[in-house]
Amino acid sequence: MEVIMSLHPTRNTLPNEIREKSVQLLGQSLVAAIDLQRQAKQAHWNVQGPNFIALHLLFDDVHTAAVEWADLSAERLVALGGTADGRVRHVADNTKLEPYPLELKEGMDHVRHVAGALAKFGQQVRDAIIASADFGDATTSDVFTEISRGVDAYLWKVEAHHYAA
Repeated sequence: MEVIMSLHPTRNTLPNEIREKSVQLLGQSLVAAIDLQRQAKQAHWNVQGPNFIALHLLFDDVHTAAVEWADLSAERLVALGGTADGRVRHVADNTKLEPYPLELKEGMDHVRHVAGALAKFGQQVRDAIIASADFGDATTSDVFTEISRGVDAYLWKVEAHHYAA
């Protein structure tokens, strides 16, 4: 992940060093949330099997939530003087999520993959909660906490299908 060293001018009173660290964490969150959006939509489009409609709708809900998580990350990043980078190539080059296998068809295969992506994103966000609080940006830590609550809720909903099988 490329580190943004020049920030746009702002009257935000956080020191530049803290804002730069937050912008980097928020950029990583933005990339992962965009990747998660696309993975959830991939599952939504391609899921098959007896639980089709429930999973089709759930994966669409995960997609919608991931759009919100990306937006929260991007807006905080820009408010701190950074530049949000959601370009497809940047996301593909910088995501830490596992690539989505194109061959998945059965509902439970999609469930396992989407759950894995949610769990990995959730861990990244929890690490960012701690890091941003430790270096002195409680507001960014709060943004990550809000995202974490949502990720955990959707992980629970997706995993409920896995454990029911």
